[in-house]
Amino acid sequence: MNNVTQIVQKVHQAPWRVQRQWVVLFLLGLVIIAMVAGVYLNVTVRATLAGREVQILLNPSLINPYPDSQPNSIATDQRINSELEMQLADLTSVESMRKRAEAMGFQTASPDAMIFVAVTGYVEPSSVDLSTPGSSHTAAPIILPEYTESWFDYFLNQQTSTTSTGGQP
Repeated sequence: MNNVTQIVQKVHQAPWRVQRQWVVLFLLGLVIIAMVAGVYLNVTVRATLAGREVQILLNPSLINPYPDSQPNSIATDQRINSELEMQLADLTSVESMRKRAEAMGFQTASPDAMIFVAVTGYVEPSSVDLSTPGSSHTAAPIILPEYTESWFDYFLNQQTSTTSTGGQP
């Protein structure tokens, strides 16, 4: 009986130890919640900042009332690119090229004034024919018979193939 009492006393702890364990567990829970909240806030702030940067790049007037003064915006770059493309299209148009050629002294060549030169060793590139030879229609895809059965047909065939003989196995 004395041994049982000693074991119970060793297992049973002092009340202040139990309270200390509960306080430590509570503080550990608070630390874990604080860490999760910190990670959540970090991810949220990064996503918000990235979204704000994209908004500013797309619409510089959100931060600056003078959008032309912000040279690093996507809208400004797109406008500049489209203006340059228009200038290039104007400079390479047929009429513009003809005027510039005439200003440099070139003249329109007539077929009689052209001289064709035969170059030895030159092989004219052949065209590529990607169609199948001898057939003008596309071939139907080949489906193996194993893949033409539906799940319902498969289970139905399984049920009919395992017919019961009437006795117990």
